[in-house]
Amino acid sequence: MITRRTLLKLFGATVLSGVALGSYAFGIEPGLRLRVQRYALTPARWPEALKLRLAVVADLHACEPWMPASRIAKIADLTNSLQADAILLLGDYTASHRFRTGTVASADWAGALGRLAAPLGVHAVLGNHDWWDDRRAQRERRGPVHARRALEGAGIPVYENDCVRLEKDGQGVWLAGLADQLAFINNRADRRWRFMGLDDLDGTLANVTDDAPVILMAHEPDIFPDVPDRVSLTISGHTHGGQVRLFGYSPIVPSSYGNRFAYGHVAEAGRDLIVSGGLGCSILPVRFGVPPEIALIELGGDT
Repeated sequence: MITRRTLLKLFGATVLSGVALGSYAFGIEPGLRLRVQRYALTPARWPEALKLRLAVVADLHACEPWMPASRIAKIADLTNSLQADAILLLGDYTASHRFRTGTVASADWAGALGRLAAPLGVHAVLGNHDWWDDRRAQRERRGPVHARRALEGAGIPVYENDCVRLEKDGQGVWLAGLADQLAFINNRADRRWRFMGLDDLDGTLANVTDDAPVILMAHEPDIFPDVPDRVSLTISGHTHGGQVRLFGYSPIVPSSYGNRFAYGHVAEAGRDLIVSGGLGCSILPVRFGVPPEIALIELGGDT
């Protein structure tokens, strides 16, 4: 028989557990934890002799107190220590959610990222928040946005529907950067938001001029079903892994495909996608089960 005292104890334990989990999700995992998430794969038609290591930094959402410039500098130093051949920045450098005590100036977060260095360079694309948070760009329906100017001011090239050819050990590889798929907000009369992107996948890949493998940087993973076999690997961020992830499932994912492209390595029809869980937070400063991460991808390194 369950007594009143037992019920009170169970209730108390439940409340304490909820408080503890809430404290962890708000106070510890978003701002204190940081891990390196490692992947090793050899995509289809990848050159046998090419070994390539990529470090991925996504979704910083710089703001006080969760992601100050000092923390971004530490993230940059850790990224450098991974000794990647190239470092890829996947967008959403800015944060506009209301649960913050202050902003981080573009020059400050970009200056912290300017510490990054790799033999084959540091390369960036933009995310939806980099467009949404620039009122002039939204009003005039054109860039460059503040984030692009800040990155280029720190010596980091930004790709919007453009490519660059890199070379390692005599082997070529193309790095393609897609413009954001949700760049402009269109408010309809019914107050529902609709978005217009600047992405041009065909135009981006038209810049590839030889048969070297192609790696596509695309902030949002929703482009993946349209990516052709010509692309060896697509790398995305944006979802934050849902920010809350339990037993491989995220209740809320900012993607038209739900959990299909929420997080991690996705292999479909002989094509590969890696979605980083990112580093910062959007809407709410909450993370549970998907701690902030730098992704380290080793291509040609699983055989």
